[in-house]
Amino acid sequence: MTQTTEQQPSTAALAAASAALEGKTPEEILQWAAREYQPGLTLACSFGGPSGMVLLDMIMQIDRGVEVFYLDTDFLFPETYKLRDAVAKKYDFQPVGYMSLITPVEQAAKYGDALWGRDPDKCCAIRKVEPNERALAGKRAWISGIRRDQTKQRANMDIVEWDEKFGLVKINPLANWTEALVWKYIFDNGVPYNELHDKNYPSIGCTNCTKAVLPGEDPRSGRWQGFDKTECGLHVPEGQTNEHDFGPEGREAMAQA
Repeated sequence: MTQTTEQQPSTAALAAASAALEGKTPEEILQWAAREYQPGLTLACSFGGPSGMVLLDMIMQIDRGVEVFYLDTDFLFPETYKLRDAVAKKYDFQPVGYMSLITPVEQAAKYGDALWGRDPDKCCAIRKVEPNERALAGKRAWISGIRRDQTKQRANMDIVEWDEKFGLVKINPLANWTEALVWKYIFDNGVPYNELHDKNYPSIGCTNCTKAVLPGEDPRSGRWQGFDKTECGLHVPEGQTNEHDFGPEGREAMAQA
């Protein structure tokens, strides 16, 4: 679990905050988050999904002091890096990238070639979950672009919740939005988005585990094909997926791999 300086709010306090924000716009939720948790608030943006681009555009108009971070897995699409650089210039900010403690070559030497094709949970744990833990270290709250309409695991999430996996408050301003609302905002406001979306990639992750989908298929069916896996492990409770432990000894072992 990430060590933060934020004391865990009571379940009642979190529920009250979430209920109060249920009918608010994402902009109003972000304004509340900035008042409550800044400094110490951070936004996760993958430069892959459209939801993250919407939140990036909003937060740049609300509080430009909020850190924007992304997870550089070493396997991102060229189009993803291209979008990162384009929006950094457009909004005049510097996104902060967090990488795995081991390189792809070191990972192959330690776990075998193409780990993602044999144990994608472990690969995600090494290249996404552990870096996300470091990204959130010392933060008070993080903003996520996940929505209730994306997966069954996300269908009942709250707008404000305590993230047991990373040990801080998690805020989901777009929880009530649909894919259609996300794209309407992007087109209405001229927000840049990953060009792979125009090439039948509705959900974009790493090159090794992301494929184009056919019209009418589930938008996330192009992720981790051949596995009963719909989440990378960042947004599910401990024990459901990515059960790999990254305590101090685990991090040291990885660093020395």
